[in-house]
Amino acid sequence: MSIDNSKSELIKVQVKNIYSPEDIKLARFAKALGHPARIAILRYLASLDTCRFTDISNELSLANSTVYQHLSELKRAGLIQGCIDPPKLQYCINYENWKLLRKHFKEFAGIRIVKYEKVNNSI
Repeated sequence: MSIDNSKSELIKVQVKNIYSPEDIKLARFAKALGHPARIAILRYLASLDTCRFTDISNELSLANSTVYQHLSELKRAGLIQGCIDPPKLQYCINYENWKLLRKHFKEFAGIRIVKYEKVNNSI
C-alpha cells in the first residue's frame, strides 16, 4: 500500500467516525443526484418495472459510455440495481434505498433554519 493510499484510507475511517451513517448515506444519494442526466435516468426507471441499457441510452440520446458512467454512479449509491438476463442487462430502482432516500431528504429538508424560522415560545 502506498503512502497516498494509506492516507486516503485513514481519511475514510475518520469521516466514518465523524459523521452519522445517515449523513453518509444522504451525501451518497445527493452526489448521485448531482447530474441532470442521472435525475432523468431515475425518472425514466421509476416509470417502468425494468429497463434495458439500450432503452435508457436511446431515451437520453447520450453516448453509451456516458450512460454507463451515470448508471454506475447511481448503482454505486444504491439507487438502482441491475440484473443480468442474458444477453441483456436490465436496470430498475432499488426500492428499499429509494424509501431511504425519501426519508433522509424529507428529514434534511425539515431542518429549521433559525435565522428565518424562529419559534414563538410565548404563551
